[in-house]
Amino acid sequence: MGTNLITTLSALAEPNRLHIIELLRSGPLTVGEIAERLDLLQPQTSKHLRVLSEAGLVEVQAIANRRIYRLQSAPFLALDSWLDAYRNVWEERFDNLENYLQKLQSKETDKD
Repeated sequence: MGTNLITTLSALAEPNRLHIIELLRSGPLTVGEIAERLDLLQPQTSKHLRVLSEAGLVEVQAIANRRIYRLQSAPFLALDSWLDAYRNVWEERFDNLENYLQKLQSKETDKD
């Protein structure tokens, strides 16, 4: 597991930051919009956004006196790639289980 992946998972481990990510899935939002939707104070929200930004999960665009945050795709693609190895293991195990259950079922049918 690479350092970037550990940074991503650490940033997402905090519930408010995960909620921010969920909000940003729908599109870019300002700090104020995020704070309002999560019922957080703006300074708290800014601290969470700074952690997410440092982890590379979000990018910020300053327009006049507003800061607009949006998701960055690269860390999520890396996370998906890492999880893919586990998906393959579980799919193989489920296939093996299915084959085993079919064998059991055919043995039961043969006995009848």
